[in-house]
Amino acid sequence: MTVKQYKKIAVGGTFDRFHQGHRKLLETAFDLGEKVVIGVTSDSFACVKGNVEPCKKRMFNLNEFLNKNNLSFHIARLDDPYGTAIYEEDFDAIVVSEETEPTAIEINKIRISNNMDPLDIIVISFVFADDGIPISSTRIRKGEIDKKGRLLKNISAD
Repeated sequence: MTVKQYKKIAVGGTFDRFHQGHRKLLETAFDLGEKVVIGVTSDSFACVKGNVEPCKKRMFNLNEFLNKNNLSFHIARLDDPYGTAIYEEDFDAIVVSEETEPTAIEINKIRISNNMDPLDIIVISFVFADDGIPISSTRIRKGEIDKKGRLLKNISAD
């Protein structure tokens, strides 16, 4: 068995329309960590993004994806951008996308102000759709692309 670089890693997100970018985020976390704690934004926290799937459905989709392997994980509801990483000292690292890196920096500022060690921040690059634009739940909701980044309609350039 391979020795993991970290004991406990944090990952957070909305995980709406579970897509290839989410997959890469989670695979990176599980490659590096023995245990991964996944924060999923609550319905009230996620509603600012628009027509997001219910939290219960998003958590179910994550469980479906993760239970296919023998992985150590915990899924928790996120009611704020930081989750338990700001008060649980035993986290070693956080895996984020380029888009959410500023939140990880904020988490470290809070941890340091609370006399806790900062987390190692692992930033994954975007996963691009066929058109060279990053895959996102927003683009999937709009019907531009599918969850694998394939184009679904012709986007006008105006």
